[in-house]
Amino acid sequence: MTIEAANGVGSDVAGDVRAGVGGEVSADVVGRVLGTQSASPLSFWVGLAPGKVVQLDDVVVTRREVPGYGPVLVAGIVTKVEARHEGAAFDSDVFLIAEGSLPAAVVEVAEVKVTRIEPEVFVPPLPGALAYRAQGAERDQALYFDVMERRVPMGLGRDGLPAFVNFDFLDGTRGAHVSISGVSGVATKTSFATFLLYSIFHSGMLGAEAANTKALIFSVKGEDLLFLDYDNTRLDDVARDQYARLGLPARPFRSVHVFAPPRPGDPNAVPHVSARTRGVSAFYWTLADFVEQELLRFVFADADDERAQYSLLIGQMAARLRAAAQPAGDSGAIRFEDGPICRTYQDLVDFIDDRLTDESTRVAWTGAPMPLGTINAFLRRLRTSIRSLSPIVRGDLPPGRPHTIATSDAQVSIVDLHNLPERAQRFVVGVVLRGEFARKESTGSARPLLFVVLDELNKYAPREGDSPIKEILLDVAERGRSLGVILIGAQQTASEVERRIVANCAVRVAGRLDPAEAARAEYGWLPPTARERATIAKPGTMFVAQPEIPVPLAISFPFPAWATRPAEAGNPPPTSNGPSRPALSDPFAGLTAEAPEDDIPPF
Repeated sequence: MTIEAANGVGSDVAGDVRAGVGGEVSADVVGRVLGTQSASPLSFWVGLAPGKVVQLDDVVVTRREVPGYGPVLVAGIVTKVEARHEGAAFDSDVFLIAEGSLPAAVVEVAEVKVTRIEPEVFVPPLPGALAYRAQGAERDQALYFDVMERRVPMGLGRDGLPAFVNFDFLDGTRGAHVSISGVSGVATKTSFATFLLYSIFHSGMLGAEAANTKALIFSVKGEDLLFLDYDNTRLDDVARDQYARLGLPARPFRSVHVFAPPRPGDPNAVPHVSARTRGVSAFYWTLADFVEQELLRFVFADADDERAQYSLLIGQMAARLRAAAQPAGDSGAIRFEDGPICRTYQDLVDFIDDRLTDESTRVAWTGAPMPLGTINAFLRRLRTSIRSLSPIVRGDLPPGRPHTIATSDAQVSIVDLHNLPERAQRFVVGVVLRGEFARKESTGSARPLLFVVLDELNKYAPREGDSPIKEILLDVAERGRSLGVILIGAQQTASEVERRIVANCAVRVAGRLDPAEAARAEYGWLPPTARERATIAKPGTMFVAQPEIPVPLAISFPFPAWATRPAEAGNPPPTSNGPSRPALSDPFAGLTAEAPEDDIPPF
């Protein structure tokens, strides 16, 4: 390729590309602004000099001397690179040119989308102006890293240098919440979410607040997230070097506490996990908790339930149960009036069934006459919840056992849901989120922060319909910023998530996308080229958009330094950073210490 063919300049261009504006020497001039393509303050094209190569996502800078303002810097990101034969008229000419029978020049050009003009004099770069790859302070200036007073590493750019996210758009100062989209199993959404948390906790940005800042992670896919405080045996020197470039230590999380549901039918409430044997506590709600906190709403947590006619009956029954319940002992069992003691969730459902099917007590419990069809629909739905909720709603366990999910025990609290049916998962997510949000509201302060990581957001906050969980997530998205509750939501399809939740996310991330999903309007923040690339992106490559930078950045994040699956778990944490709770006998005695093999890792 010759730059003469691209720009029509003289043969001394090879010497000119070594000189910058005003005679300054630049070591990495890549070419000149084209004159055959229109340049504007928003985008321009560059013809590449002989031997120079740029790729997508490279940062390119040029300058223009503007009368009255002085030198103006125009910086942008390469969004398109093209190569062609200049001089060829027909497709078949390529063979003649390759044989040397037809003269032609190979020309490479690159489109640059402008990210910053400094000072803000919106003029286009002039044709023939030198363009060069930004480095050092100019790269920071082009990507607004120089004005980020509080910046958190989010990965490495295509040039191998750190890329940052402005913490002001994460902690609620100027914005909050993160939305991560991508194909399941390929986009590494959960891996990026945990890396972002790790970077926030270990970059030093939190300062003295780091010890009190908490993260709440809901784990719905196996036991992969239960080993965040274990060394990853597959971490190599390449990954360690990447962590060093990002200014982060290559080590696991230091303070992790896992909550898991009890094993079904186990009288001692042994946590239902198989691979992890320390720092795990069982969680459940007693029947007394269930009626006192009016948790009946979360039994009907599907969007279809809210559209059903019995939705009004749910609230009436919850209030009636709370008013009529009396404690029966100290194990969480309850009784109503002179009825039998309810020790299991099925006992409670049977009692409600008796009261609503008996004509003499029906009106007293419903509060007003209701159609029998509505009551029967309510009871049918309630009965179907027995199998799902019996392990986690009960009053038959010995008293004095800690059983609540609390974020105060460790910096990272993981709620394992993978062994629960979907209906029970919805119940747990709704109840826990409501409790944590209410706790933050009662403090009246945004500090310390609480980060909530929730996968499959499209299941809990679908675009259509209403549900108790959706109401809470909307509250978090709209008011969580002022209360210090930050949502990091992940989903396969952002197009199926409630619009107001996605709209309130200041930072948006996309990994590998399904082609049909990438065409949806919800991904309008991705330029056309980035949308096409997202359909073939490799695991670990993410496109990140944040308010200050007009073009999404393509970044890759290091291989996790913490175990992402049981088979990767190396040395356990040096000290027990689990619950500060009364010690119980080892519930895992007799279980094998061998971690079972499972799916291949995401990288």
